[in-house]
Order: sequence, then structure tokens, then C-alpha cells
Amino acid sequence: MEIVTADIGGTHCRFAIATKQSDGHITLSNEAKLKVAEHASLQTAFEAYREALGRPVPRHAAIAVAAPVEGELLKLTNNPWVIRPALTAERLGLESAMLVNDFAAVAHAVAVCGPDEFANLAGPGEGLPANGVVSVIGPGTGLGVAMLLTGPRPRVVATEGGHIDFAPLDSLEDMLLAQLRARFRRVSVERIVAGPGLANIHAALAAIEGRAVPARDDKALWE
Repeated sequence: MEIVTADIGGTHCRFAIATKQSDGHITLSNEAKLKVAEHASLQTAFEAYREALGRPVPRHAAIAVAAPVEGELLKLTNNPWVIRPALTAERLGLESAMLVNDFAAVAHAVAVCGPDEFANLAGPGEGLPANGVVSVIGPGTGLGVAMLLTGPRPRVVATEGGHIDFAPLDSLEDMLLAQLRARFRRVSVERIVAGPGLANIHAALAAIEGRAVPARDDKALWE
């Protein structure tokens, strides 16, 4: 069985063909990464992928989007596209299209990954708990957050945790918040720890220290 899969983020949209084998194992092929800014909508990006594929696409799709997926109209936080779930399949020329929150999709993947598919970054390295709550977090253009409730029947809870308020813990962070509040009024954790947060921190620290520095975006600072 084959379906089209897509991951729609703030900077890039990614497409692939997912094939489910008889043993339940899923493989990806024909992967492509497109820039959101170069396409006016999900439909035009999908058409570009279909044209480059050089073969008919499967008739069904699963699409992960960086936004809550409830309601008649989806507006992505860091992406100008607007998606109407009820019209998505028709506009893409498919029989069906299922929409899911992007980090809910990641949490579902975490639920079925084996211990050899994780890398320990900090802490005791004991792996995921057999029964408990796992936070699934990813800083990209925005900050994706989901919860995985492990157990005999794992459950995934989609959240918008990246939009909670930034809570300073010391005097330097108090000053950082004051600088960012002057620019954004409300400062979420996404302003600090997602990709553009590096440029925000760089500019705020320069202002705190009274230093004149050229403005740089997050890509330039990473490089």
C-alpha cells in the first residue's frame, strides 16, 4: 500500500511516497524538500512535487501541518498558506487527504520506534518509560511540542506548548525579556528557542551590553 506523505512547516515543505510492507514496516521513497516561500499554496507545492515525480502519485495522502488541525480553516503560525481541510483532497486531485498536527505525527513515530533508533543527549539514558508521559519537542522555524502517553495503548496529545510565555529564571533573563517585550509585546518560548530565537537573543544581548552590532538572521549566526 502506498500513500503520499507531506510535512508542512514554516520554512520548508517535504513530500515523499510512503509504502507499507506486508510485515507492517514503512519505507519512504521519492523524497523532496521545497521552500514554502517559493510556492503560493499547498496546492502549487504539491503540483510541483507531482510534476517532478515523473509517475502517478498515490490516490491518498497524510499531511502533517504546523498548526492545530481543528476547524474549517487552518492558518499556520509561521507560514502564510491557508488550508481548508474539507477541500484539500479535491484541490490536490486525490481521493482522500488526512491532516494531522506535525508534532502529533512525530509523537506517533516515537511511539513505534525501537530503542536503537534513539540517541541519548543527557540524563541516565534509560530509554522511554514503559508507562508515563514523554514530551516530544522540536525547535525549527517554530517550536513544536506534543505529549506521548506510553503504555499498553499509547496515546498522543497534540499541544501548542511552544506558545507558552517565556518565564525568566535570573536577572539576565529578566533583561532579555524586557528587550524582547519591547519588540514583540508578548514573548513566548518560541521567540527564544526556535530557529529565529538565535537572532533575537543576539540582538537583545547587544542592546543590554550597549554594543552596536549589525543585524544578522539565524542562518548567518549559525554559520
